[in-house]
Amino acid sequence: QVQPVESGGGSVQVRGSRVLSCTPSKSIRSRYCMGWFRQAPGKGREGVARIWTGSNGRDSTYYSDSVKGRFTISRDISKDTLYLQMRGLKPEDTAMYYCAQAPYASTSCADDWSLLRDFSSWGQGTQVTVSS
Repeated sequence: QVQPVESGGGSVQVRGSRVLSCTPSKSIRSRYCMGWFRQAPGKGREGVARIWTGSNGRDSTYYSDSVKGRFTISRDISKDTLYLQMRGLKPEDTAMYYCAQAPYASTSCADDWSLLRDFSSWGQGTQVTVSS
């Protein structure tokens, strides 16, 4: 199974910005639900942002409270790439970031993280380190 490939991580200072990219396992043209998770040392993997296509054909997004207003998830079909734009970075944003993609079309992504969390293929991730 093809693994997603994340990139764009690195070291950044507090209040700085960073853009993460992901080449997913399946083409973004599938419009399956996609998202970003992160895992800090000693902690579990948490959902950060997800994006899905609604019945109206438009993308909708959801953000965890910890990143709402600072992070933006988007996808570019022409480049077959998922993005996570991060602004106003804080030390607590330090983590390994992973992209996730649902293996099939489902409306459940509008409700919770379970489809992405339990059925995604995971890549190596990209490390983001925020320092003061």
